[in-house]
Amino acid sequence: MPHTMPRRGLLTAALAMPALIRPAGAQGLPAGYPNRPLRLVVPFAAGGSGDIVMRLVAPRLGERLGRSVVVENRDGAGGVVGIDAVAKAAPDGYTIGFGTTGPLATSVSTQANMPYHPLRDLAPVTILATVSELLVVSPKLGVNTLAELLQLARDRPGRLNFGSSGPGALPHLAGEMLKTQAKIDITHVPYRGVAPAVNDVLAGQIEMMFADLPVLLSHVRAGTLRGLAVSSPQRAPLLPEVPTMAESGLPGVEAENWYAIVAPARTPPAVLDLLQQKFSEVAATPEVAAQLVAQGMRPVGSDRATLARLLESEIPKWTELVKAVGIAAG
Repeated sequence: MPHTMPRRGLLTAALAMPALIRPAGAQGLPAGYPNRPLRLVVPFAAGGSGDIVMRLVAPRLGERLGRSVVVENRDGAGGVVGIDAVAKAAPDGYTIGFGTTGPLATSVSTQANMPYHPLRDLAPVTILATVSELLVVSPKLGVNTLAELLQLARDRPGRLNFGSSGPGALPHLAGEMLKTQAKIDITHVPYRGVAPAVNDVLAGQIEMMFADLPVLLSHVRAGTLRGLAVSSPQRAPLLPEVPTMAESGLPGVEAENWYAIVAPARTPPAVLDLLQQKFSEVAATPEVAAQLVAQGMRPVGSDRATLARLLESEIPKWTELVKAVGIAAG
């Protein structure tokens, strides 16, 4: 069985409401909500792509809610520290969190002693945007397509290296997925962050890596890195010439980062519905949508049920891969 599951249409299909979302029914908003500022927890350091997006979104969300939205950076453990703070906050709609594939899906299987479980301790609000993972190689490698890379890997088993931003991070798991699906022997070289990994691919010290498209876009456009394929269901609008993994013959390699909003479990459904509506409105504004697209992201603004389905599919997908390739929880 391949270590992934199809997600075409996941972000747009209207399927049955999952059990973890309870309909609001007759229950309305708490009296006066919101009557004080909201806290938006970003579980990464200031200045990163997620932080930039949230600082773009927060004031526009505040305008629609009639209350200020304060961004609070709480980084650590790949986003787990910040999302744990959200999970443990009062479920009153005044603390919400920004999360990505890492702390909301892959960390369940890659981090030991997880202090929360996304399906139990968090309430889904919306998917704001998705981000393609891009496979790049050093031009010094002399390959121009994914097929050529795979053939080279088969000709040199164990001699090609792929970098990542750290053990268990999405770029690492995407590389393991490629290794498993293509049945090639390539060696993982973990780094402490994405920047040093990119530098070593640029220098030809390692041959390849996956990373979020915005991280690699300028290098591919400059010709200092060569983009071979994106592991998202569709091509990236900013690199339309780069095929998908499926188009390149590996439909089982599907790894996509996503930017989502969550709240503590047991937050009133009416509050979640209001937050989902306002976040989606912000994501759809021309200014915000244009800035997301310019950074290599796809604006989404999904309903709550779509995010719930995404979590319910992504967590077991990555857990299966982690177990299959023997990645030890860190």
